[in-house]
Amino acid sequence: MIAATGLRWVLTLLFVVPALSAVWRTGAPGRAGGGPGAVERVAHLLHAVMATAMAAMVWPWGMTLPAGPQVALFTLGAVWFAGVALARPAPASRTHALRGALPHVVMMGAMAWMAAAMVSSGSMAGHGGSHDMADMPGMDMSGGSGTVTMTLTDTGPRLTAGLLAGVLLVLALRWLARSFDAARLADATGPRRPAAPVERDAFGLACHSAMALGMAVTFVLLV
Repeated sequence: MIAATGLRWVLTLLFVVPALSAVWRTGAPGRAGGGPGAVERVAHLLHAVMATAMAAMVWPWGMTLPAGPQVALFTLGAVWFAGVALARPAPASRTHALRGALPHVVMMGAMAWMAAAMVSSGSMAGHGGSHDMADMPGMDMSGGSGTVTMTLTDTGPRLTAGLLAGVLLVLALRWLARSFDAARLADATGPRRPAAPVERDAFGLACHSAMALGMAVTFVLLV
């Protein structure tokens, strides 16, 4: 999907690092060892799959992956994040959890929309074919050395992609700011020293920021 080799590698790095971090956290020791519970493991696993799918999407061979299963998976992922938040027992904690889950719902939904846009007829510039990403109806396969370029042509999808890019950029900056705050507080001593979960969160927030930033750039390239 990305024609520029340098940008392709930069985006790959932005996606691979969060993917590896999510995989590591998925397999971390249980709560007795301070690791995540079942809900957190599923969340990390969904993030790992999402980051891996985005990393594959920037390479020509990633375009051969079927889009249909991705639409289903990431739609279910968005519903799962929202459902877990709404399942909180107390209204106050439920509201807080839903606010915290909303960025992840947006990212999962954006992934599902991107995959769906690739299978919608007439939404991409190029030629038709099967439901594999490499043969999407209306997809333009161009560039030298096997590179692939895709651009949206219809006004509606282009506006949606631009809107999603802006939202993802805001999320990336927000997570990055929180990551800096968490890292700064982790070095604090005395009464300003935060609890252990906050200290461990700095790298995770940075990974979320990298993922959102990479997705924002990808959506911009679709416009």
